[in-house]
Amino acid sequence: MAWTREQMAERAAKELEDGFYVNLGIGIPTLVSNYVPSDYDITLQSENGMMGMGPFPTEDEIDADLINAGKQTITELNRSSYFSSSASFAMIRGGHIDLSVLGAMEVAQNGDLANWMIPGKLVKGMGGAMDLVSGVKRIVVVMDHTNKKGETKVLKECTLPLTGQGVVDLIITDLGVMEVRDNGLALIELAPDVTVEEVQAKTDADLTIDLAA
Repeated sequence: MAWTREQMAERAAKELEDGFYVNLGIGIPTLVSNYVPSDYDITLQSENGMMGMGPFPTEDEIDADLINAGKQTITELNRSSYFSSSASFAMIRGGHIDLSVLGAMEVAQNGDLANWMIPGKLVKGMGGAMDLVSGVKRIVVVMDHTNKKGETKVLKECTLPLTGQGVVDLIITDLGVMEVRDNGLALIELAPDVTVEEVQAKTDADLTIDLAA
């Protein structure tokens, strides 16, 4: 079976390391906050001006004034801090964030990322994605392997406007995990009951198989 959104987020949480400062993008990446290991000291940063996000609130914990960059309600911790958007982006651009988990529309085999616009559709703005991919030390993409039309999102070359060139380190989809290497993409993990052949059939990018990695 392919991974669910929650399982993809849980897999992405395995990329966290104790002591990391982490930014979570809009969509599936926000779910990672629910899977932070309890014995890890992880600080989640939101570019709208919050350091130290907690997990999503239960119904009786909801505070409409506490939101992440995707306008979802969140919880705070006893060490949370708040600041201006300019200070938030200074942290990002200054290289102080260890890891960012982002969604994507397309990823290329060389690590190019397209996740901010589809030409001809309403574009609200590029958000913080371009800053994140240029300022954060490690980029993990979490996305469905194909789009709503069944077309692959893992390509030899992106067809949509780029957010960044050669910026992605790891791709987690509902079918498995792929690592961006100097010679292209390597499939290093499969979702349960997903076959190598299925991943290859749904991938345009050149793909080497390294499931022992």
